[in-house]
Amino acid sequence: MEAQWRRARIGRYDLGRELMSQVENVGGYPMLDYTTEPSMAAYTSDSFKPLLNRLVQTPEYFTADDLKLALNHLFTPNILQPAQIGAFLTALHVHRVERRPDSLAAAAQVLRERALKAEVQDAENDFVVDIVGTGGDGYNLFNVSTTAAIVAAGAGARVIKHGSRASTSSSGSADLLEALGCLFTAPEPGTTTPIPRVPFTFIMAPHYHPSLAFIAPYRKALPFRTMFNVLGPLINPARPRGMVLGVAEREIGATFARSLLDGGVERALVVCGCERLDEISCAGPTWAWELKNGNITEKILHPDDFGLEVHPLSDVAGGNAQENAVTFKRLLTSGKHIAPELTPVLDFVLLNASALLVVAGLAKDYKQGTAMALESITSGSAWDALEKFAEAGRRLAVSKEN
Repeated sequence: MEAQWRRARIGRYDLGRELMSQVENVGGYPMLDYTTEPSMAAYTSDSFKPLLNRLVQTPEYFTADDLKLALNHLFTPNILQPAQIGAFLTALHVHRVERRPDSLAAAAQVLRERALKAEVQDAENDFVVDIVGTGGDGYNLFNVSTTAAIVAAGAGARVIKHGSRASTSSSGSADLLEALGCLFTAPEPGTTTPIPRVPFTFIMAPHYHPSLAFIAPYRKALPFRTMFNVLGPLINPARPRGMVLGVAEREIGATFARSLLDGGVERALVVCGCERLDEISCAGPTWAWELKNGNITEKILHPDDFGLEVHPLSDVAGGNAQENAVTFKRLLTSGKHIAPELTPVLDFVLLNASALLVVAGLAKDYKQGTAMALESITSGSAWDALEKFAEAGRRLAVSKEN
């Protein structure tokens, strides 16, 4: 009877115990020593077992230090068994470890330490910012964060955007930029890549994070999103001082704001559209968590705050990369004669670019940010910012060939 009851009960604890049956049960919960940094030789399948045991059976005692040590095991090739990797990724998801601010910050630290290095030229003289979303909202809208990043750059911000290709939509940031003629050259392993002082730069995430490439097959084999799906915004190698970060779940907004603070970000706006959108919504209210002066304040934003109209999300639907590139070019090269049918997309971009300009300290409020962003578009400054990045990419590609 008890066995039948346990099989019928679907709970996190029972799933955790079933996961643990995939690997050898080491028994007990030994105290792990974090006083010294282990060498790569110290990472073994056996030394991983107590960490996995603790995560599965007593997740409330699985600390940020435990997570760091477990991730260093995970990212060391040829150490763990596939069953251990699958059990670990599943247990992280089941116990919602990504909802703990200290765990997010710890995971981001490990990935940054293992990433290829980038050196931002004149970083001390600029307040570098980024605008990015966690993805996963399922709406497949126009590439607003990439466009807003370039528009803000045209208005005077120094934007170093960290992104990749599409995962849940038809056009990711890298897909759009490639369709606009930009080239991405992978850095040489073991080198430090200089990031030139231009208004807009795009860092191709897979080029800098080989650890994530290593576990990609395991993530793809699982039927759910893992912690690593939402870590991208926290691991920009340029270490921006300011961020607009979109999340698709209101429940993790405050968690991400705290993680940004713990990670050294000085000013930020974490946003979640009321439709569970990982952007500032043009369709209605947006939940927001503002990080400023070491404090986090929760608020609600509305297009009215930006001096803009409300538009349904259906009016800002995206297409594939080539289609979005056509819309992007029409928007940024029409001067003051932007076609009326582009007004919803224009306002969507202005909302998010304005927020980035406020975070960058260039606009005193959202309405001023809107005016600055519109001037960036109509004056051609935003298009010029893209052209400078594209030209730098072409020069780098030629130099690599020679």
